[in-house]
Amino acid sequence: MELDAALLSRLQFAFTISFHIIFPSITIGLATLIAIWEGLWLKTANPVYLQLAKFWIKPFAITFGMGVVSGIVLSYEFGTNFSEFSRITGAVLGPLMAYEVLTAFFLEAGFLGIMLFGWQRVGPKLHFLSTVVVAVGTWISAFWIIAANSWMQTPAGHRIVDGIFQVDSWWQVIFNPSMPYRFSHMLLAAFITATFVVLATSAWQLRHSEHKAMARKGLSMTLWLALLLTPLQAFVGDLHGLNVKQHQPVKLAAMEGIWPEREAGVPLLLFAVPDKVAEKNHFELAIPKLASLILTHDADGELAGLKSVPAADRPNVPVVFFSFRVMVGIGVLMILVALFGAYLRWRGTLYHSRWFLTFCSYLAPSGIIAVLAGWYVVEVGRQPWIVYGLLRTVDVVTPLPAERVLFSLTLFVLTYSLLFGVYLYFMRKLIRKGPPPLEQLHQQLIGVKASGYAVALAKQLTPAQEQK
Repeated sequence: MELDAALLSRLQFAFTISFHIIFPSITIGLATLIAIWEGLWLKTANPVYLQLAKFWIKPFAITFGMGVVSGIVLSYEFGTNFSEFSRITGAVLGPLMAYEVLTAFFLEAGFLGIMLFGWQRVGPKLHFLSTVVVAVGTWISAFWIIAANSWMQTPAGHRIVDGIFQVDSWWQVIFNPSMPYRFSHMLLAAFITATFVVLATSAWQLRHSEHKAMARKGLSMTLWLALLLTPLQAFVGDLHGLNVKQHQPVKLAAMEGIWPEREAGVPLLLFAVPDKVAEKNHFELAIPKLASLILTHDADGELAGLKSVPAADRPNVPVVFFSFRVMVGIGVLMILVALFGAYLRWRGTLYHSRWFLTFCSYLAPSGIIAVLAGWYVVEVGRQPWIVYGLLRTVDVVTPLPAERVLFSLTLFVLTYSLLFGVYLYFMRKLIRKGPPPLEQLHQQLIGVKASGYAVALAKQLTPAQEQK
């Protein structure tokens, strides 16, 4: 079988960006949670909030580092595997990437050291400020990345001169038609992802750890956040879907499994098996007219189908169709967990329901899976276009020997698998170790066993040496 270099390059980028997105989807929300806990500690002097902040700051640091390392690779792949894309769209996307570095990355780099290692080197208010700045830096980073990706989905504010994209209006490029919806959707997804990581860990600690006070507080706060954020995400997702209907109708048709050129009273497919060859669905399980009602607010509303464009202009329908249902299914599960948690809280049995705590402890990867599924809907649903409706992916792939791309893809799979294994090992180790005891929060172990306390060690050693 002859290898396809273009397909291998796309698979390599899909694998590396899927690996990378795991870590920002955790750190964006986790940095915000740490800032909230630290702020509540300053306001209330409740040491449990400080215990939460200090416990989660190390997993945050490891996850942040993994995100930085895996993210650097992506920019190189633009040049090595998609060189024509860089040449044709560089005047638009290059500055957006640079703005992300000049604003978010430098901001995070400047204050991350204080956040991680400054507990006994700066005052509590300055440390809190550093934590807030790092959290805001993650939001800014997401802003520029989503702005660039959204322009590829709904390009605006440009003109094409001799086959090269040039900017007419930076405002329209950045705030293109899909950007506000996609930025809100992604930020909420990151907050929910971190919320369920902390929720799952707190549920496990409540059953297996001696730090019950911290586990109770973590579980309680994250369930409140889930009760707020998950319905809000569903609402924002609905708005995003309406935007997709307007600007990317073929992607929407793939998400909903709509084949006819135009169809009225479209059912909502709970399950089906799309058949690209026969151009129809098999084994449909549907709710009549519900898709039309949701997307047009009219039970008999019309929606464009996949047959409205040639087969060459359609995405991979099964991937988009099933990814969308995985994302929505996990979202519904999260809403149900939040609602049932509220019910147990009302009954006064939240911290004693063994089966609920056990179930919650398995939900740590749920947000990550939902984020990945959502990104597959977005990126696969845009195909065959890399800039929607204007530039095809196949036209911008670097003509590399297929064997070389296969070799680099194999190296990425092996290296990233090893890295992810190491990451999971240290995360598990940190979680099982638990937080510093409440009585030691202000006088923790120092030196190599707890970074950031070398100054305290020096202060303790100096009087002892003077006495000698």
